[in-house]
Amino acid sequence: MIVEGAILALPFADIDTDQIIPARFLTTIDTKGLGGDCMSGMPNGRELLARVPDATILVTGANFGCGSSREHAVWALQGQGFCAVVAPSFARIFEENAYNNGVVPVTIDPAQLPRFLAATRARIDVENQTIQRDDEAPIAFALDPVRKAFVLGGGYLRYLAAKIPQVRAWEAACRT
Repeated sequence: MIVEGAILALPFADIDTDQIIPARFLTTIDTKGLGGDCMSGMPNGRELLARVPDATILVTGANFGCGSSREHAVWALQGQGFCAVVAPSFARIFEENAYNNGVVPVTIDPAQLPRFLAATRARIDVENQTIQRDDEAPIAFALDPVRKAFVLGGGYLRYLAAKIPQVRAWEAACRT
């Protein structure tokens, strides 16, 4: 799986889930339709998104997704078109929600952050766990091996759904 595209750089640490999608928009359990309100809890957030409307990769400061444990934050990012978030660190629950919904959480060395914030495009090779900014050499990053399978499978539920035929075959074999 390759995620490639324009970068939107938000050079701020501690962007919380209420900035990503304010609580007043959490009236749904549907994953669709939240992109239009993405970053509306951040001062000038919608204007910042408009700077790179075709961005598929978000680069941001440390502790991204802190705050409450709303899965809607990942859904809003997906609705806005983001497939990956690159940051020095993530809040634990946000990172888990990203894996579970098929958004690639790329953790980079904090020393690399200024170069990623200045880049215009990136290419993320999820399978080989490398990220390349603009035309520079790729650098390695780590993904949890079990949850990497979730991302490669389109998110946790899609990953599980793809396993149903194998489970049914195993159950049938056990009955004989």
